[in-house]
Amino acid sequence: MTTTDFLIIGAGIAGVSAAAELSHLGSCRLIEAEAHAAYHASGRSAALYEPFYGPPPMVEFSLASGEGLAAAGVLSPRGVMLVAGHDERDHFDHEAELMRMEEIAPDAAVAAFPALDPAKVARAAMGARAQDIDTDLLIQSYQRDARSRGAEILFSAPATAIARQDGQWVVTTPKGVFSAKVLINAAGAWADPVAQMAGIAPKGIVPHRRSMARIPAPAGLDVASWPMLLGVNESFYAKPDAGALIVSPADAEPTTAHDAWADDMVLAEGLARYEALMLYPVDRLIANWAGLRSFAPDGAPVYGRDPDQPDFIWFAGQGGYGFQSSVAAARFIADIAAGRPTDAQLRRAIDPARFG
Repeated sequence: MTTTDFLIIGAGIAGVSAAAELSHLGSCRLIEAEAHAAYHASGRSAALYEPFYGPPPMVEFSLASGEGLAAAGVLSPRGVMLVAGHDERDHFDHEAELMRMEEIAPDAAVAAFPALDPAKVARAAMGARAQDIDTDLLIQSYQRDARSRGAEILFSAPATAIARQDGQWVVTTPKGVFSAKVLINAAGAWADPVAQMAGIAPKGIVPHRRSMARIPAPAGLDVASWPMLLGVNESFYAKPDAGALIVSPADAEPTTAHDAWADDMVLAEGLARYEALMLYPVDRLIANWAGLRSFAPDGAPVYGRDPDQPDFIWFAGQGGYGFQSSVAAARFIADIAAGRPTDAQLRRAIDPARFG
């Protein structure tokens, strides 16, 4: 049995970013059940940096992450646009204000996203600061940083048992038995099951399925410079990707932790909502898939020491905002682990102790 200061479970964006930061503080090991990093939610992300998208704590983390993401070279211009049809005006003002968007004329919206039908667009707003995130490059960068400071990353190593022995966590995996003083739960959709395996009370973190489809570029148009498009009330989103469009019904169906797949009916309904504002029908799919976005009951993340076992640190419930908030969120986890001061109001909002 080998021992480290920190043992992290889960190699999605939470786990790899935590490894990069915690490796500054001491010896670190990261274990992942799958054969590579970012297999589940992180590998199926829409990959957008829009700092005003998400609950208030995530907005704070995302705003604080922008400079670091830019320095890592993972951001590129995209922009995001909110559109409403003639029967969808009610929620438009609130959503545009929430995301700090500037209203634009419908004809300007059509110029920016030429697949839109001018007769169907009633109102539109643009957020110019949104940027694409090269998620693969960011995941690789965090892993490289962690390894450069001696961190070990093991794949195909699911935790099969977790016990507390002599002031240490002891975790059994197919790759060996490992111990550590501090255990970091970065297991995403599996965060509550991992906690229960460790004898820690779950926090009500529930995975939610999000379905996606890749469709050909409408009418063969060049979509490279188009913004990401959001339907009012999260009725759908569409985002350019490698010469095609990714379209999602923006579903959030509570489910269990598993290797998710798209729900055909939900996908069809979302594509119909997208088509309702477009000039061109969707006549075929290139591919479809689904990911799991995990939420605590109040929608805010669960970051910090467990109230009953301080050497168990939660880094979970990111709700799909993990990439855009990763720089600041991982630093927060390192601050907690090191006993450094953090913003008291933010810490209370995301403290695992808020669930009793």
